[in-house]
Amino acid sequence: MKKNILLLSLTFLITINLFAQSKPLPRIAIAGLGIESSTFSPAQSTEEAFHANTGEDIFSRYPFMTEGSSERQRAQWVPTLVGKSLPGGIVTREAYESLTGKILKMLKENGPYDGLFFDIHGAMSVVGLDDPEGDLIERIREVIGTDPLISTSMDLHGNVSERLAKHSDLITAYRMAPHEDAIESKQRAVNNLLDRLENGKGKPKYKAYVPVPILLPGEMTSTRIEPGKSLYAKVPTVADQEGVIDAAIWIGYAWADEPRNHAVVMVTGDDKVKVTSGAEKLAQHFWDVRNEFEFVAPVASLKESLDKAIASDKKPFMISDLGDNPTAGGAGDVTWTLEKILARPEFKSEDGPSLIYASLPGPELIEEALKVGVGGTVNAPVGASVDDRYAPPIQLSGKVEAIKKGDRDAVTEVVVKVGSVHVIVTKKRKPYHQKSDFTDLGLHPEQTDIIVVKIGYLVPELYDMRGDWLMALTPGGVDQDLERLGYKRIKRPMFPLDKDMEQPDLNAQLIPASDEL
Repeated sequence: MKKNILLLSLTFLITINLFAQSKPLPRIAIAGLGIESSTFSPAQSTEEAFHANTGEDIFSRYPFMTEGSSERQRAQWVPTLVGKSLPGGIVTREAYESLTGKILKMLKENGPYDGLFFDIHGAMSVVGLDDPEGDLIERIREVIGTDPLISTSMDLHGNVSERLAKHSDLITAYRMAPHEDAIESKQRAVNNLLDRLENGKGKPKYKAYVPVPILLPGEMTSTRIEPGKSLYAKVPTVADQEGVIDAAIWIGYAWADEPRNHAVVMVTGDDKVKVTSGAEKLAQHFWDVRNEFEFVAPVASLKESLDKAIASDKKPFMISDLGDNPTAGGAGDVTWTLEKILARPEFKSEDGPSLIYASLPGPELIEEALKVGVGGTVNAPVGASVDDRYAPPIQLSGKVEAIKKGDRDAVTEVVVKVGSVHVIVTKKRKPYHQKSDFTDLGLHPEQTDIIVVKIGYLVPELYDMRGDWLMALTPGGVDQDLERLGYKRIKRPMFPLDKDMEQPDLNAQLIPASDEL
């Protein structure tokens, strides 16, 4: 009798194992568009800015999805189109419709699907369209249906509308600013999706959504310092509980004027109490520390910043040209700061303090530099072709020190020496945030007295290289003085614009599952 029971047990286990092995792998599509778009900048972003990958090329974006990796082997992947742009101005309607049309066409041709990895930033603005990411996911649902699981991966500076929350089954965001965990977060989104398909649990039973009426710039909410550091440290304490799939806090994007622009907390899972209480706990803590947020580095006027940098013996003294920061959506061609630098007597002589300015677009100067070559002299306008609200183009005259072709963003880069200032001029705008961005041009950043960069908080490589650092409160499309921007459409009251507002309702809203809409 015992032998018969043992044989039956073994037969059952073998049958189950064979069934599991014969079960087809889930079919999962990949799609997404990502950009931060400032609606306070006159710049517009076109389709080419997205550098879209299609088909197998998409896997190059995800180091964890190499051939033979666990994630690749656990599903039949159907990559369609993923496009990611440098932050910039509002996206043209033509560009959005073209990219969206390509995604939808590929999804139609290659269905059906068990799931979709939706890789977005969350702060895209489009001419004549509110909530583009919500629009895109809704149109994707019209093609793939409501049964497939969609796992959405986002930047913590994205915006989560209720529409995006409704159509996303699983959703997560980065937990670090600067975004050192970007790839880790995307991998988490993929594995959450794979796990729910493999264990048969499917869509989470509960999605708790808490809008938080706070709108702050990334330069004030970095996780390097308090209170952002402790706030985001609380996310895993909620996310890692049994019965919870994931938890996320979105700071939101401050330089666009839409009703969806505000902070959000969202938690997904199968345990109603843990999901809702976790979301409310994170939201309340966020609200409680709202007055503690401050800039991640000391801020000053440009004049004060330059005065301190010139007087300092720390190299390199980094200055962030905040108002026209292209990594936050600025046009990247405001000349106001460089105009002020070149007017200072300290930099008129070649023997003055060495300064690198990175950077300004100047296609006309690039053409001239290519003609005269390294060692030649150029005299051509740079900057202010897009955003001339604060200063006109600069007629830059100096010696060509370096020429580099082939950069994905800048296309061509030229270093022009004017007095003691090395001005990096590009064919197209480019943020400079790696040491190699400078050394590839023959520049020596660590031996330079002052480096002025059009970025906000310093990314890790520049942060580690800095001798000292100030953030200069300069004008532009991503002005840090939010009250000066002139919002008309965001929801009010909103902190810090309405500093004395009452305690908001931070009770969690339970968002219906995507197949219940």
